[in-house]
Amino acid sequence: MNKDTICILGGTGFVGLQLTAHLVNQGYKVRVLTRNRQRNRDLLVLPGLQLREVNIYDLAELKSQFNDCYGVVNLTGILNEGKREGHRFRHVHIDLPEKIAQACLDTRVKRLLHMSALNANADKGSSYYLRSKGEGESRILPLAKQGLQVTIFRPSVIFGPEDSFFNRFATLLEIFPFIFPLACPDSRLAPIYVGDVVQAFARILTDDKYHFNQSYELCGPNTYTLKQLVEYTAAVLGLKRRIIGLSDKLSRLQASALEYLPGNLFSKDNYASLQTPSICRQNELDKLDIKPTTIEAVVPEYLGQRNQKARYLELRRYAQRNKLS
Repeated sequence: MNKDTICILGGTGFVGLQLTAHLVNQGYKVRVLTRNRQRNRDLLVLPGLQLREVNIYDLAELKSQFNDCYGVVNLTGILNEGKREGHRFRHVHIDLPEKIAQACLDTRVKRLLHMSALNANADKGSSYYLRSKGEGESRILPLAKQGLQVTIFRPSVIFGPEDSFFNRFATLLEIFPFIFPLACPDSRLAPIYVGDVVQAFARILTDDKYHFNQSYELCGPNTYTLKQLVEYTAAVLGLKRRIIGLSDKLSRLQASALEYLPGNLFSKDNYASLQTPSICRQNELDKLDIKPTTIEAVVPEYLGQRNQKARYLELRRYAQRNKLS
């Protein structure tokens, strides 16, 4: 086991890229497992990074990759699935974490950090997503009694550059002129900055003074309704849009229609998840000595860059048209 070697599953995703870069900058050797090495080869610019093409659902392959690692981080997850019966959620959120934990035990990995979600509960979760996340936790935590140091993170919605929250609503607001129909407008969320999530993972991995074998609820400093967050997005973009909050019945109808369209915009399971407030009972960033970052400190910068890119592309198209005329 090399104490400076960390293996990450889901390392090519939104949070994974940030965590990978952070650990590499701290001098750790990071091994990222991926289904397609060629597609993610740009990660190789990070010094010391190992990019391995692996079938992560194969226990033998997992053990081969974990064999010399001090810690393993599981960031794999999905928000939607093609079928509504929860089969893919089970595959990704329950079966895979159980295999990862078993591979960690078999190879004597010291620490396993697992990304879950606020309101994850195997029995009482309001959606397939939340129930599968809760069941995944229940498969992992008992292994702590066998010597594996397990930490579960339960964040609210995560924001930051390249996120799928503010950026997605920004795209939709640009598409819809004048009026924007919003499902579940009164749902409450406490968005947390991706940099704070990364700090939380890094501290549990690298500092023995913080506690493992427990769950941490992670939230931003403020709570908003979904409508307030979409209105804020429009204001940052300088778009005049009237946000119309849909009734519960119309929200369900919108979810039923959109889940059949490409792009995974919204589904009935997403609707079900939004019925439970995504806010912390106790924001446990405090236990990790992390001060939560506000959306106002970060979002205007990257949505502003989005506007700059849009203006640049428009000017480029204009120049090309004049060149051809």
